[in-house]
Amino acid sequence: MTADRDMVSCEAIAAPFTHLALFALALAPLFVVVDANANIACVAALTVIAGAYRSVRPASEGSGEVMTRDDAARFPIIGSCVLFGAFLAFKFLPKELLDVVFGAYFGVLGTFAISAVITPLVHKCVFLSRDLRSHPIFAVPRVKWLNEERWVAECTAAEAIATALAGGFSYWYLTQKHWLANNALGLSFSLQGIEYLTIDSVQIGSILLAGLFVYDVFWVFCTPVMVSVARSFDAPIKLLFPRVAASAIAGADKPFSMLGLGDIVIPGLYVAMILRMDAARVAAHAAPKRALTRSASKATSRAPPPAKGDKVPKYFPAVAIGYVMGIVTTIVVMNVFNAAQPALLYIVPGVLGATFIRAVIAGEVSTVWTYCEGLEEAQAERDAAENAKNK
Repeated sequence: MTADRDMVSCEAIAAPFTHLALFALALAPLFVVVDANANIACVAALTVIAGAYRSVRPASEGSGEVMTRDDAARFPIIGSCVLFGAFLAFKFLPKELLDVVFGAYFGVLGTFAISAVITPLVHKCVFLSRDLRSHPIFAVPRVKWLNEERWVAECTAAEAIATALAGGFSYWYLTQKHWLANNALGLSFSLQGIEYLTIDSVQIGSILLAGLFVYDVFWVFCTPVMVSVARSFDAPIKLLFPRVAASAIAGADKPFSMLGLGDIVIPGLYVAMILRMDAARVAAHAAPKRALTRSASKATSRAPPPAKGDKVPKYFPAVAIGYVMGIVTTIVVMNVFNAAQPALLYIVPGVLGATFIRAVIAGEVSTVWTYCEGLEEAQAERDAAENAKNK
């Protein structure tokens, strides 16, 4: 079958009401004065919840990128190098040059991110969810040492329209640097990050969060690096929340409160894994003979399920509340001390504490600690099969 005959079905919009609420809240400061602190907490929570639901399909299909234990352990070190490199760049290189380079880079990335977020909506609203043909755009031939197989870029009509709309939005950001355009790109990055980058076990999630807890505290409290980069980096790596009416932003001394995307995406990966854990445990309880997860831990596979008829304990609501409490605590402490705060200092204990308090109540501490989806193992098997096929 040729590429232009391949039919692509419409993807359902995950958690549509959550997305709608997030969209409405993001636009609200254009029309009414919204308390910046409340806006931060609500937007962050809605983004994490929406991203968590969006992660279910890619994880089940194996189309996401799985973070390994080594990746999680190295992440704070790599993040520190990138952060300090950005600090040195802004210190010694012309800011105008950096703004152009980073603006172009994030503009291109933003086009693809926004396009991916709105494609299901375009497919549903414009094409009424009909199956669409995927057409080839261009191909990259196989080049030794570069790519092991021929790359073919394809898109449907819905993807083409979404990309055109996203390109216009990115152009608006590059030319105007409007706060709403910045937030549209930032929210798209956050949703895509949570959707396609996954962690598949509580242990790996705990390693990642613990490492970034130390990272955030060190770079905010012990050095001026984090705050300096956040204020200098004119790119959609943070969300901006107006403190005043939209008409008064230009004349305000400090018109915005900020929240870094890392404070959404990093805990969001963990919250998304907990949501998928709940769904897998419920499905396994309903059909205990089916292998719904691929656990690398024998303890997990031997863990006794709830008695027949008992409800499977849910962890997602508690962990989502823990995230919100972490964000709220950050805002309270920031206002009390009138100083920037490392949000992960409060978010990490919130989500991990909620997980294990809930596990203690349910009597499942060992079961939860050893839980693993097995996505890393499945990805390794797919990669091995793909490599064997290409040889």
